[in-house]
Amino acid sequence: MPSVGEESARIDVGGAYDAVAELYTELYGGEFAPLALERGMFGAFAELVGSRGTVLDAGCGPGHVTAYLHAQGLEAFGVDLSPAMVGIARASWPGVRFETGSIEEPDVEDGTLDGIIARYSLIHLPPERIPAVLAAFHRALVPRGHLLLAFPTAIGADAGVRAYDHKVVRAYQWPADRMAGLLREAGFTEVARLLRAAADGERFPEACLLARREH
Repeated sequence: MPSVGEESARIDVGGAYDAVAELYTELYGGEFAPLALERGMFGAFAELVGSRGTVLDAGCGPGHVTAYLHAQGLEAFGVDLSPAMVGIARASWPGVRFETGSIEEPDVEDGTLDGIIARYSLIHLPPERIPAVLAAFHRALVPRGHLLLAFPTAIGADAGVRAYDHKVVRAYQWPADRMAGLLREAGFTEVARLLRAAADGERFPEACLLARREH
């Protein structure tokens, strides 16, 4: 298993998801109906962003989460590295905007987004690149804009950032406290967090962190 921080070459995450786009969509790309606890976090996010707020789903995959947010009354749009995933999203949800692009460099003007969701999309980035992404999210948000992160977490006194054998491409578990610390360094204020046990079919517990840009 590669050590945390090791990055001899950039992994082609978009290409890896292109190769499994149809299977991934079949398994995970149905209409988004989050688990009860996670649904509470998404509902709180939508309420805090406010009606018709503009929201980026960073790493949208086949678009099911973007479509769910759009159905909550938000002006949600999705961005993903995988052209195949974006093509599926556009075909499945024709009333929602989807674009091919990198979540590391959101193609939006600074201070224009009311909210950002990154659900299981930061996990494929090497840990050393996460601070720059969070800083880019901070710049993209309006003052008092909100960010919601969801990721597989590591729990325990000795928990650290850990690489694991994700079925598509290498990924990382993050202790919630470690990610929350990076959010603070990027200028965010933590609003709420959720730690839940792994559900049926999941290998790891999940953390959701809701944060706000203050100024």
